[in-house]
Amino acid sequence: MSARNRRSTAAVITAGAAALLTLCGTAATATAVPSSRSDAKAGAAMVAAAASAQTVIVPRGLAISDGTRHVVVNGKSIDFGTIVRDLAWNPRGSKAAFVDGHGNLVVSDPDGSHRVIVAANPGGQTWSHPTWQVTAADRTNGIPAKNNLIFAAKINGKTVLEGIKATSDHGRPAKISLNGDPGDGNLPQTNNSWPNVGGSYGTAVYENTHTGEVYIRDDYLRQQGSALTKGSEPALSPDDEEVVFVRSVHGHDHLFVEDFSGGTNDVKDITPGATTDYTEPAWSPNGKTIAFRAPTGTYTITKTAHGFGKPVKVSRHTGLPAYRG
Repeated sequence: MSARNRRSTAAVITAGAAALLTLCGTAATATAVPSSRSDAKAGAAMVAAAASAQTVIVPRGLAISDGTRHVVVNGKSIDFGTIVRDLAWNPRGSKAAFVDGHGNLVVSDPDGSHRVIVAANPGGQTWSHPTWQVTAADRTNGIPAKNNLIFAAKINGKTVLEGIKATSDHGRPAKISLNGDPGDGNLPQTNNSWPNVGGSYGTAVYENTHTGEVYIRDDYLRQQGSALTKGSEPALSPDDEEVVFVRSVHGHDHLFVEDFSGGTNDVKDITPGATTDYTEPAWSPNGKTIAFRAPTGTYTITKTAHGFGKPVKVSRHTGLPAYRG
């Protein structure tokens, strides 16, 4: 069942216009003083060619966290004052959530200041990959506004999904309920990780490392879900009509997209020419670009009139990419 059909009985929440992704380019060149006018023309041509070859279009707002205290944002390294793992932005880009060096779940301002320990790791647990669940209130259906964090918690060797209010201070997380759609049977309750929330309804996707499948969970009216397809490391598009995920093809990790919008749930390999591993995808706020990790750096791939273009390297820095809204 598609995400759209899953919400067919729900009231429509009017969403704000998606933020446009602003792009900027930079070029670094070196020049030599020409000895003559002809040399000057040749030198200018060489400089122009070099600038063209070295220009990289970097998506503004893209952040990369690599498990150190420094986070790369807009090409600049920002010292957060503490270890930062698996950084994620809230939809407005006004707050960052991450796991610190003590394993705690932390929320801070975009520069790492005003840190609050939302939940303190009790010890013996490994927390990872927080994602924001932010939705507006729906008074018609009696659904309050949500400002939650969902993350994976490995406890006694079993990984489960947990959630907590993002405004908590040393709060206590609770296990997320995972109920199957009628007739689909029970969903796996453990080995679930890599949660990601998208859209204005609070819909989440996640992976199960035992079944090797990507799952979707509707958290609007019925808190139900089901398996989507084989894959891992899913990310839901901002309009929650597409999910990008990782799947191995001939020994390399490719990026695939499943499209719910047409009702057919089409799955397409958007990096068919991959000769290395592409992992950890993240959508831009306008749903037009996907950033992802490769062994040699951070890349993006952008939607075109005929699908998706080719991967473009935007940074030599390697880590988990996340767009700031």
